Amino acid sequence: MKLFSFCLTSLAPLLLLLFTGCSEPASDQHKAQQRPQLKVQVETLTMTQVTSQVEVAGTLQASEQAVISTRVSGQVAQILVHAGSKVKKGDLLVKISAAEINARLHQAETQLAQARRNFERETKLQLVNASTRERVQTLSEQVQISEAAYREARTMLGYTKIKAPFAGTITHKLVEVGDLAAPGSPLLRLENAGALEVLVQIPEAQVQGLRLKSTLPLSVPVVDFVTVAQISEISPSVDPVSRTTQVKLTLAENPLLRSGQFARVSLAGTGAQTLLIANSALHQQGQMEQVFVVEQGVAHMRLVRSGARVAGRVEILSGLRVGEQVVTAVEGDLHDGQPVIIDTTGLSK
Repeated sequence: MKLFSFCLTSLAPLLLLLFTGCSEPASDQHKAQQRPQLKVQVETLTMTQVTSQVEVAGTLQASEQAVISTRVSGQVAQILVHAGSKVKKGDLLVKISAAEINARLHQAETQLAQARRNFERETKLQLVNASTRERVQTLSEQVQISEAAYREARTMLGYTKIKAPFAGTITHKLVEVGDLAAPGSPLLRLENAGALEVLVQIPEAQVQGLRLKSTLPLSVPVVDFVTVAQISEISPSVDPVSRTTQVKLTLAENPLLRSGQFARVSLAGTGAQTLLIANSALHQQGQMEQVFVVEQGVAHMRLVRSGARVAGRVEILSGLRVGEQVVTAVEGDLHDGQPVIIDTTGLSK
């Protein structure tokens, strides 16, 4: 009897703890049932097709631009423009020293006059049978050769006066008066700032769907400029190093835009099916993200992991399934296990 009494005495605290622990869930359940029923708005989850956006960097440049150079050798005698000068088509830009070319032109002119006199004299002599047809023909050909030499010298003299090939702005002056200019060496850079384009290198995976005259969203961040630009040129080749293709887009004239500015071009990326919910349905609690799901008239808290934000909605990577009803708005403070009623007329503000 003493042994049995001792056993009961020892087991009493354990039995008390067991019965107390078993009664706590019933207490919590009773507490949840005592919470008031709240009106909520929900959305039923479906898979949504989302297209990702890819941004590539581009550079603004003048669609009409030229590096002005000379075709003849000589010293730069005069520069009539400077960086920033506005010029019209045909305006004189640079003069090259022409002493040698002037001498060559004078020589060609003298030889041409002499050849013509010889030809005229032999022609008259042929009329009185004092010269032969072959002699006259030879002198006629000599006249033609002298005329060609004269035209060449006169053309070369014209190259000493360098004129603007189109209207635009001088962006760079690369020589000074007295510098020696050689054929092909750059003197000035001319750009037509009124006609701009964007030069962009697009990855080969994205360029496949592009077509001439199609449009792409474009922005110039430095001036908060946003527009839609038309594709004017697509290179037929791919750079083997960068695996990109050069594409040009045409821009409308805008006083905010300048050659050399940085631009962003948006491309449609790959599409994917994903779950999206309203931003108002997602709640942040420290490092945890949670939503409330309605099941049989009761709101249950669910931990989730979010992804990208798309047009006021948020992507859910895990924690939810298609067909579940997620609370997007509630009238009051919502707790896990609280009874709710779905309101379809809209909650009061």
